Amino acid sequence: MQFIYSALFYFLAPLILLRLLWRSIKAPAYRYRWRERFALYPQALPQHVIWFHAVSVGESEALFPLLKKIQQHHPEAKLLVTTTTPTGSARVQAVMKDTVTHVYLPYDMPDVVQRFIGHFKPTLAVIMETEIWPNLYTCCGQHHIPLYLINARLSERSARGYQKISQFVRSTLDNVSIIATQTQDDAQRFVSLGAKTDAIKVMGNIKFDISVPEITLADGHQLKNTLFANRFVWVIASTHKEEEAIFITLYQHIKLQIPELLLLLVPRHPERFIEVKRLCEQKQLKTVSRTSGEPVTQDTDVYLVDTMGELKVIYAASDIAFVGGSMVPTGGHNILEAVAVGVPVLFGPYMSNFKEIARGILNQQAAIQCVDNDAIVQSVLSLYHQPNERLELVAKGQVFLKQNQGAIARIYAMLEPVIRGESI
Repeated sequence: MQFIYSALFYFLAPLILLRLLWRSIKAPAYRYRWRERFALYPQALPQHVIWFHAVSVGESEALFPLLKKIQQHHPEAKLLVTTTTPTGSARVQAVMKDTVTHVYLPYDMPDVVQRFIGHFKPTLAVIMETEIWPNLYTCCGQHHIPLYLINARLSERSARGYQKISQFVRSTLDNVSIIATQTQDDAQRFVSLGAKTDAIKVMGNIKFDISVPEITLADGHQLKNTLFANRFVWVIASTHKEEEAIFITLYQHIKLQIPELLLLLVPRHPERFIEVKRLCEQKQLKTVSRTSGEPVTQDTDVYLVDTMGELKVIYAASDIAFVGGSMVPTGGHNILEAVAVGVPVLFGPYMSNFKEIARGILNQQAAIQCVDNDAIVQSVLSLYHQPNERLELVAKGQVFLKQNQGAIARIYAMLEPVIRGESI
């Protein structure tokens, strides 16, 4: 089976490169550094590294506190961080700067992953969430590299898909030392795929261990008091295609009842910034882009956040937040950043990627799920007219967050002996 998988990957390689080129039309970063995806490096890079992989921005953000904890206790450690997307790459470089080495994850071809492993010679491999790459895992096993899946999650849908190739998945997971899952349900699904019971530990979700620097809150409050003064600020974060149109229509309706309403749009993908600005202008909304530096006046309708890495500041400058990716069937996005900042949180019906978090926060009545457009309108109006309801949501959200923290400490304690070089 692995031979067929590898042969298919080689066969599709030209199409994969064409896809990179196609995506680079809107996001030019996709056409750069493509050699890294084949483990071809023009310069000498560190060896005997501790290697972490995080797919994109969300996984990277969750990983940063663990990386910094390791650096604090093991300043001599050489850390390598791989990502798959340019946005994830940019975030790693912006936050960790030159304290870590960063390259793109290589494609899962036998010679490519052998070259990657041979180049960096990792002493420990740590993969975030559910990235199962058969050739990469097999290569780690062949080189006796301890391989850990952390913050691992496996949805019912994914588990059903993997069941169709369960023997292949089982042999792949045999190369994993420990699978640290978010929940007991995730653990049971990994067991159903053939993972060894004694290799699975339920350690919680490290996304709860989020911290917001005081300077971030201060910057957000300053933005609110200056640029957004006397406006009721409603941020829609991490929006996907078709979501902006929904919220523009809702804004135009709600604006009739809340004249000081200001809509902040934060598209998930930077290649869509221009597209979203054009949409706002087509709807005859007075729009100001963050990068323009233009002032927000009383007749400004939309403030378009066309920058990366500022979401926490934008949350801190807002009165209420709606987390996107949840009004279209993409599975939702992490609502915990907004909770940690201290802004009332709303989200839509599509939260399959964050089902446990959504269920938990709704059980504590610490956020509002809006099943349709009418529910969004009613919720926004209710929160506007009832400041105490906003404060209550924030307070309950903080409690929910604190009750679920501790995963990073548990995962660090698990990894620490291996980082010290002790056998597992």
